[in-house]
Amino acid sequence: MSDFNPSRFDTIRVDFDGHVCRVTLDRPEALHAFDERMQDELRQTWRALRSIDEVRAVVLGATGDRAFCTGVDRRRPMAALEPDGSGLYGTSNDYMYDDPGGDLGPKACDLWKPVVAAVNGMCCGGAFYLIAECDVIVAAEGATFFDPHVTYGMAAVYEPMKMAQRMPLGEILRLTLLGSHERMSAATALRVGLVSEVVPLDELEAAAGWLATTIASQPPRAVQGSLRAIWAANDLGRLDALAMAPAVLAAGTSPEDLAEGQAAFESGRRISPRLR
Repeated sequence: MSDFNPSRFDTIRVDFDGHVCRVTLDRPEALHAFDERMQDELRQTWRALRSIDEVRAVVLGATGDRAFCTGVDRRRPMAALEPDGSGLYGTSNDYMYDDPGGDLGPKACDLWKPVVAAVNGMCCGGAFYLIAECDVIVAAEGATFFDPHVTYGMAAVYEPMKMAQRMPLGEILRLTLLGSHERMSAATALRVGLVSEVVPLDELEAAAGWLATTIASQPPRAVQGSLRAIWAANDLGRLDALAMAPAVLAAGTSPEDLAEGQAAFESGRRISPRLR
């Protein structure tokens, strides 16, 4: 996108390193809570990255060690969250309520390139809009996950709906219904499958970077086609997902990349994999 200029951004940093883009939440004074400005800057970034072919993978993190994201900035309410007595949070009809974080995450903005989340510190409430749409989540040892909605009198709806696809039902129910009274540790998040790796804080950036760089080193159409297929299987029923599988396979398979891969296999060259 010719008009994409992240140097003008105030709430996030966008850096490019080879085939990897690093998107860093940068509102430490608000514990990286999102306001309308951050939401707009994230939306611009996700949309722009769709057409920047050099970028094959993304790392999403946050500055500092106190928080990854603490949801909506309650000090600066977004328009959709300001009650005026006419309906739910300023709407004239409760069924016309707009999801305030509906386009905060990469998948909601139709970015189908792998996103690795590097979670440090608190990750709560509206932060789930982000991590629920990331593909691989790595957490620092001190990371915690919780949802304070019910504690402050608001039904938790959109966030647990998204997170329910990433966690066992009993775990998302416990996380949601206990509100601010309990925080899930990084170790527990690893045990229940929300995150795939827990590392010391000083290794978090390197761990997420290795994942993104390694993913980006492989043929992008094959990676993106695989990503789309897995999300389709998660979002759709089995038969619906299988019905679209041939189209995804055709779009995600490059004859040139396939020939190169076959030649590499026949040459006897093998990758020395890391064991996790």
